Amino acid sequence: MSDQNQKQRKTKNKFWLKVAGVGLVAGLIGGGLSLGIGNVIENHVQTASTNVPAGSSKSGGTKVNKNKANLSNQATKAYDSTKDAVVSVINKQEVQSSNQGIMGMFGGQTSGDSSSSDGSQNSGKLQTASEGSGVIYKKSSNSAYIVTNNHVVKGSNALQVILSNGRKVDASLVGSDSATDLAVLKINSANVKTVAEFGNSNSIAAGQDVLAIGSPMGSEYANTVTKGIISAKSRTLKSGTDGTLTSVIQTDAAINSGNSGGPLINMAGQVIGINSMKLAGSSDGSSVEGMGFAIPSNEVVKIINQLIKNGKISRPSLGISMIDLSRVTTDQQQSVLKLPSSITKGVVIMDVQSGSNAQTAGLEQYDVITKLGDTKITNTSSLKSALYKYKVGDTTKVTYYRDGQSHTATLKLAK
Repeated sequence: MSDQNQKQRKTKNKFWLKVAGVGLVAGLIGGGLSLGIGNVIENHVQTASTNVPAGSSKSGGTKVNKNKANLSNQATKAYDSTKDAVVSVINKQEVQSSNQGIMGMFGGQTSGDSSSSDGSQNSGKLQTASEGSGVIYKKSSNSAYIVTNNHVVKGSNALQVILSNGRKVDASLVGSDSATDLAVLKINSANVKTVAEFGNSNSIAAGQDVLAIGSPMGSEYANTVTKGIISAKSRTLKSGTDGTLTSVIQTDAAINSGNSGGPLINMAGQVIGINSMKLAGSSDGSSVEGMGFAIPSNEVVKIINQLIKNGKISRPSLGISMIDLSRVTTDQQQSVLKLPSSITKGVVIMDVQSGSNAQTAGLEQYDVITKLGDTKITNTSSLKSALYKYKVGDTTKVTYYRDGQSHTATLKLAK
């Protein structure tokens, strides 16, 4: 009996082992089947979602919406009030041709009809040498007056102005000043409708918005406006062609070739400066962006009023030739000039003109000027800058060194 029970128990155990085995196999097969089906479905969904849809919307449907931006703001109003007073200035110069044909290149003579050669025909004709900008600031009777830069009109044989409406008119040079790089032109006022107004350049602040208007790269881009801020109220730079130091306004409004002579205006449309130059690179070759400079309007007004009145600027002169002390070697400073070692900056007089203001004051060759009035003199540029602040007829003091000793003399400033 017991043997039979044991056989029945073994048979039941084998049965449940088979059930467990079948269940395990079925679970594995079912799990694998489930995983496989899941991957198939996922791959199908991904493929279906990235396929390019068939067909297209032939009706379009995209439209231009109404602008929500305000097109009339402080900057646009300032520009609109001044733009018609801004002009392009064209410098015309005579063609200088030495073309004598191929024989002329080797020292030979051209044929007898060489007078009709291209070189002879073109010689003396006027062509555009350069272009700049300007601004009409005054209208009187049948004349209108334009301020621009001296370097824009320098060397011209004729001048033309392109008004804001595209009309080209002839212009005449009233006067120019190389020290401040300013010039005044005159045109017929028949087509002039707008004149600009000068603002007080002493009443400006770093960070305030400004606009620069002009013809960058020439009249093709006339009346281009760029916006920026005043980066600094006053910088001292060499201006004009004689190296005179002058105070200018620094701005980051884009100023390019052709902008010279155009106005720098505030947000009221007033001219606070005349754009004159930009700094494109540093002494070490690094490129520079956003460093433009304008002549302050207060200085501009003072100069152009004198140019209108006299056609030139009368400035006092010392009547000397000079060099920077820095150009003299240390040995020569001590052996020839006999300067104290503490004196390292100034101007050395190389020659004194007979009958000049300097001679009258007792100045001599190899004297070293270190101060004019209350202004310290470091080089020839600073001396000119200090001297030009005086008027003809003024009296001032000059401090100089001779034979190692400091002296002071009184200068009566004449032309």
